Amino acid sequence: MNAYLSQVSAAKMWDHLNALTAVGSRDPRHPGHAKAVAYIKEQLGAIPGVKLESHRTSYQGIALENIFAIVDPRGFDAPKDGWILIAAHYDSISNRSPGWDPSRDAAPGADDNATGTAALLEYARILGAPDAMRLPTRIVLGFFDGEELFYKGSAAYVQSLPRPYPYRAAINIDMVGFNPIADRLDLLWHTGASAALRDRVVAVNQRYAIGVSPLNAQAAPDGSTIMDGTPFGLAGIPSVSLCQRYGENDAAFPGNSTFHTVNDTPDKLTNPRLWLKAAKLTLATALELAAAP
Repeated sequence: MNAYLSQVSAAKMWDHLNALTAVGSRDPRHPGHAKAVAYIKEQLGAIPGVKLESHRTSYQGIALENIFAIVDPRGFDAPKDGWILIAAHYDSISNRSPGWDPSRDAAPGADDNATGTAALLEYARILGAPDAMRLPTRIVLGFFDGEELFYKGSAAYVQSLPRPYPYRAAINIDMVGFNPIADRLDLLWHTGASAALRDRVVAVNQRYAIGVSPLNAQAAPDGSTIMDGTPFGLAGIPSVSLCQRYGENDAAFPGNSTFHTVNDTPDKLTNPRLWLKAAKLTLATALELAAAP
């Protein structure tokens, strides 16, 4: 496991984050959104061990595109169930900036959620490498659109899935680069079906000395939590979301005042160490699950 965690490159994640924020906005109503889609597909398409797929939907006339990178050692058409999902949303929004126009104005979304998107691109590079460990379980990297419109992309995707659901776990990483005080993450878990997955994340953090502290488990049992893990959890698929803070500020987290504004730029990421730890914790949990079908 540690051999794979050591491959997670902070420098490469920074490169991806800078490219994603450079398009200006990843709001689906903005021209920068298409540039972000092209960048993600270009990066994934260059990895030989990854299969690229898209799922398109719409919300109130706004076109959305979920992008998937599939890593499957048994052949892309073989497994029908037991998949592991690692998710992050790539869209952005600045609706907390006064007078913001989604079709024209900036929404750099560095922390929210270029941090999670960059981590997924790193996982694709590592898991899709020719010499990568061949796990018995399909891993799907889900780059979701429309999360800022109340997780419309991931919700539409869950609704499109066959029954029984092919996934047995979903892990979401969202907004994990800001906390100048502590290497803290909130661990959101959705309904009782997600309790065992929550406990595994806690154990993985300790087992591999990843160093997230505190790791604050927080129940999110209804649909009001705007995270892409939510529709999976509500559907009964074990699901957790990792984020630096969800809810009101407290002494362990002062709050990222730039989120959902035009000022959520790369220079505002105050804790790249936490970002790297969050990326490693997410990957380690997924690899443990995938190794035990």
